[in-house]
Amino acid sequence: MRRHWILGLLSIIVAINGSAFTRQFATASAPNPPPGPDRFTVVTVEYQAFEWQLATWKAQKSLCTLIIDHEGAPLPEEIFRDCGETIYEKWIIQPPCIAQNKRTCAGYYVFPTDHYMEEKEVPLELEPASAWISLEDCEPVASTFTNICESQPTLVITGQEPLTDESIIRIEGTYDGESFDCNETDTCKFHIPETGEDGVPVEFWSYSTYGDSSVVYSAQVRVRKMDEGDPDQLYWYVDVLSPQWQGQSVATCADSWAVFPPVGGPPEWLATPKQSEELSSDIPYTYLATNLILQGAVNASACADGGLLPGDVGVNQCGLEKSRPAVIEWQNQFDELILNTAQETAIPARLLKNLFARESQFWPGIYQGALDVGLGQLTEDGADTTLFWNDSFYEQFCPMVFPEDACGDGYMHLDEEQQVELRRALVRSVNATCEDCPLGFDLTQANFSVAVFAHTMIANCEQAGQVIRNYTNETPGDIASYEDLWKFTLVNYNAGGGCLAEGITHALGEGLDLTWENVSPFLTGACSGAIDYVNDISK
Repeated sequence: MRRHWILGLLSIIVAINGSAFTRQFATASAPNPPPGPDRFTVVTVEYQAFEWQLATWKAQKSLCTLIIDHEGAPLPEEIFRDCGETIYEKWIIQPPCIAQNKRTCAGYYVFPTDHYMEEKEVPLELEPASAWISLEDCEPVASTFTNICESQPTLVITGQEPLTDESIIRIEGTYDGESFDCNETDTCKFHIPETGEDGVPVEFWSYSTYGDSSVVYSAQVRVRKMDEGDPDQLYWYVDVLSPQWQGQSVATCADSWAVFPPVGGPPEWLATPKQSEELSSDIPYTYLATNLILQGAVNASACADGGLLPGDVGVNQCGLEKSRPAVIEWQNQFDELILNTAQETAIPARLLKNLFARESQFWPGIYQGALDVGLGQLTEDGADTTLFWNDSFYEQFCPMVFPEDACGDGYMHLDEEQQVELRRALVRSVNATCEDCPLGFDLTQANFSVAVFAHTMIANCEQAGQVIRNYTNETPGDIASYEDLWKFTLVNYNAGGGCLAEGITHALGEGLDLTWENVSPFLTGACSGAIDYVNDISK
């Protein structure tokens, strides 16, 4: 349940003609709902018209004329439109005429008679007005996905009119249930006070000289004042969740889940540092060491059995020591790319690095009989999740495999063979194995795969959120914390949505809150491996 505070009189600073004045919030109820966009016009376009006649086989008599705007024979609906229901119902069920003497056939046939340029009127929906939300005089902090304001923060709502002959004339909305109204301006500014941990709801819209309005947009705004005991160090953390937000990207999936990260930024494992050097690690990965020795990147010939355990199934202590410099260098070679990908997708950089460490120890090949592939060990099931739950990624990837017109209706509308082909293409795209490359890997392909795994994680957080909605009928952010939602996402990534649903339903059945501590004990049987998986990545 979100906490709300009562908003008293709140000053709105509205810029008009270069000056500013202060308005007070109305104490009445929220304004009447805006009309919304209502923009249609009719345009005249020129097109190639094709004229056809429909005639009877027996009498060779033309009964009607069809005018169509495409090459090829008229479509059934065009026969109905231009020739009427009676002729259409006979024509649509008549058998084909195969007799040598066509006059012996019953029914009708069509034939082309002319083509010429013509004009027609086409209804056109015009782009509507919109409104956007931002902050003024606040500094975004990329590593924590929050904003720091050194003075009381100012919320800015700006209307936008796409039509050149029209303009925005008013901004209206509600802030925590109280109305605001900024007349004769396209920008509304007001100071916002401190809120609770869950923030407050905001709705806003713009009016245009066209005579309509934008749709009603929503946001959740959180303001937390920090002084750390020193009045000279007073500042505010400000976070905004809204599809109309114009500041830096919020933490990925926070908007979808409708949940704020912890005040001041997320925990370390969900953070993105400013410099790639801060991602550096020196963990003595045994699987990585084994493969570096097997591929000849490390010379462990001075060690017993060449530094490997019997059967080459692992590395012995001597081989691990010999390979340590190469292991450290290898595990950090992707850090710059991980950081860049995190900044582009808002998937936390440390989460990505921890994921690769757990899944492959940064060895970007094939594992477990070619079922798990790449730095993040993608499977066909994982590829299915990515393509189904991440629409924007699907729209980018599908045209790389199929003609663009085959991709237009979305992954769900591909036939089964196409879905299989697309999933396998995605798995191949993260497989850096290359027989003719140094160490057996194409590192360019490995680098490409980093972004694929980031988009795969976005898909999993979307699916995890939907699982929670399905079983609770609640918004994820209303019943689980930001950190726990990421842990549920990792369950979804590692064990699947079925395991996540099982843990959630059992916890709910026991009347427990949806925390990781409450849900994880119910991950049993085939799902139990997700517990160590999540704890390892989030440590």
